[in-house]
Amino acid sequence: MSGGHEFTVAGSAVRYDGAILALRVDDVQMPGGGVKQREVVEHDGAVAVVALDDQGRIALIEQYRHPLGRRLWELPAGLLDAPGEDPVDAAARELAEEVDLAADRWEVLVDLAVSPGFTDEALRVYLARGLRALPAAERADEEADLRWSWVALDEAAAMALRGDIVNATAVAGILAATRVVDGTATARPVDAPWTDRPRAFDRRKAARGERD
Repeated sequence: MSGGHEFTVAGSAVRYDGAILALRVDDVQMPGGGVKQREVVEHDGAVAVVALDDQGRIALIEQYRHPLGRRLWELPAGLLDAPGEDPVDAAARELAEEVDLAADRWEVLVDLAVSPGFTDEALRVYLARGLRALPAAERADEEADLRWSWVALDEAAAMALRGDIVNATAVAGILAATRVVDGTATARPVDAPWTDRPRAFDRRKAARGERD
């Protein structure tokens, strides 16, 4: 009967161990007794924020992404790379660092497995409301070139459907937010379970002394 096989790992080797990801190759037991190699990119995971103001607008950033060689419209977002930091606190930190905003109310919109065929990278997208401005943050590297704009939520959804927004996290978060705002869906509390939050890369960094 299909669906009952236990995919155990018979062996594993790390091929690359870098600053923001590691690549390991697992020998996985397949149905019928065979063993196949599966490449797995380990990642810290990340958070993103749909920051919604009282006028129905959200904060969108435009940032250069080197793998695609161009600037993309995205949500404020960042890695879960601070030891012991709660995901919602990481989201608040990124909101302050990237768009100089703080929020009084936080909810979970969606949890995303980015590309589960080869990576454990996962993101949690929050809805932030009750916004207030903060002093401008200092930004470096790609973020020094970052610009951000207020965009009506409905227009942001239209941008996603037109292909003007292609960042997967942004598309998912924006479309989920439209459902919550129009009352056809309900967001979750910030302490909602996150089953697929990545842990492997965090443990790897702890083993090499990069975690407290």
